[in-house]
Amino acid sequence: MSDETKRLVIDMVETMHEYTGVGLAAPQIHEPINLCVIEIDDSNGRYELDIAQPLLVIFNAKISVLDETPFGFWEGCLSVPGLRGYVERPRKIRVDYLDHTATARSLTAEDFLATVFQHELDHIRGQLYVDKVKDRTRFAFIEEFQRYHMDAPAPDGK
Repeated sequence: MSDETKRLVIDMVETMHEYTGVGLAAPQIHEPINLCVIEIDDSNGRYELDIAQPLLVIFNAKISVLDETPFGFWEGCLSVPGLRGYVERPRKIRVDYLDHTATARSLTAEDFLATVFQHELDHIRGQLYVDKVKDRTRFAFIEEFQRYHMDAPAPDGK
């Protein structure tokens, strides 16, 4: 990895941490390359989660859907601050990618982690989660989300 790319990855991780994100894609910071970083840990103040994902640096990722069953989650995005929207995505995926050493890797992700990968990789294709919110009544400012939606059942009753 070039020194320039190393610096970019470090900057992306610092930005993700500063804004309590769980992922960040290079196009979000105006870098037109197929790169994202993902990390989920206990220190994240944005989501209360029971899962952890050590830092991943992901180049040239490709997603294969393993289970198309919809999994819904209230997504937020560092590119669209202050909002949450309920989005359903495939529940289980495989991600094939190159890591920070250009080693080919593959992993399987389910539920929330699958959502994170799909969300971040959408940025590579120029898409945002707001484009995937089907029910506009399930799109809200953070304050409205916390007041009206946070403890409400998902549209499918789950």
